[in-house]
Amino acid sequence: MSAPAIPAPARRELFEDEHEAYRESFRSFLNAEVVPNYAQWTKDCLVPRELYTKAAAHGFLGVDIPEQYGGGGIEDWRFNVVLAEEGARANVADALAGLMIHSDIVVPYILEAADDAQKERWLPGIASGERLLAVAMTEPGTGSDLAGIKTRAVRDGDHYVLNGSKTFITGGINADLVVVAARTSDDKHGGLSMIVVEREMDGFTRGPQIDKLGQHASDTCELFFDDVRVPVENLLGAEGSGFMQLVSRLVPERLILGVASIAACEVCLDMTLDYVKSRKAFGKPIGSFQNTRFTMAELKTKVDMTRCFVDRSVQRYLDGTCTVEEAAMCKFVTTDLLCEVTDTGVQMHGGYGYTTEYPIGKAWVDARVGRIYAGTNEIMKELIGRTMGL
Repeated sequence: MSAPAIPAPARRELFEDEHEAYRESFRSFLNAEVVPNYAQWTKDCLVPRELYTKAAAHGFLGVDIPEQYGGGGIEDWRFNVVLAEEGARANVADALAGLMIHSDIVVPYILEAADDAQKERWLPGIASGERLLAVAMTEPGTGSDLAGIKTRAVRDGDHYVLNGSKTFITGGINADLVVVAARTSDDKHGGLSMIVVEREMDGFTRGPQIDKLGQHASDTCELFFDDVRVPVENLLGAEGSGFMQLVSRLVPERLILGVASIAACEVCLDMTLDYVKSRKAFGKPIGSFQNTRFTMAELKTKVDMTRCFVDRSVQRYLDGTCTVEEAAMCKFVTTDLLCEVTDTGVQMHGGYGYTTEYPIGKAWVDARVGRIYAGTNEIMKELIGRTMGL
């Protein structure tokens, strides 16, 4: 069964008319280009590259890339927020995962650290959706601990020789340019550098798709680097600046996950509310039982309160005042809550919740990884605890 029509969210103070117009436009794009093809992409575990070029043509890719390189030239992160929210509301967020990584995670690395020659070389294709991006941090033995990265790049004349592997790379199959975190010295933090590896480079290979429990429309794979010779001009920023580059992007990365998660909470709560109003047991809707009313009331309260916190965090990020610990709070509380909302939704749907007939089951499976990626929720609590002097 397809997802029920979800009413548009109420206008929030965070947005202006131009953002709402952008929202309507993107919603139409999703309904025309993504939703009809989503089932097939889920089976393929891959979205076609044409999705990126179409998104670019409609102004939904790299909106903050300067106009001289073919982008929108709009430095307003609220447009990224709109994209994340609408992907979640349409229940197709995994199909947009690569697009969000491209625009929201990797493009800022290029804009902030690339020199003029690199921007001239890379940004036009990035803006048009013809050169797709991914970032490679996680390694088989190194997850949330960035300082534990072992992939190594050794300087050899005018090249770096890159050896190592990365895993759980979203968009790794489609990516043409991969920003790789590699160790250029043994210094724990000062020894990391960001190096851009290009699709056609010898020794750069991709493993098969990782068979994930959920989020099947998102391609995820391992990357292998076997004596890959990368020109020195592909070093992004100064040698040894990689750790600080990575840390600088963790706040918006965790916030955007919080943005998508709370939007998904609202959608899944609405799905479940519609179901309990119509499903009957003992001759009356199951929503009329006190246990159901109390449970739904509790979830509604948690979701609405968390929505306020997320919007405040986004506003503080726009103002330049959002802290690392606040982003960590946003990430862990929203992803925990999404797991609670979807799990309750499955329970309220009964046996149908455990089938593919109702979208709540898919949402439940897809939600689980949110507590793991972008830093596990345990790491988020560790970061918060340290700021408390513990």
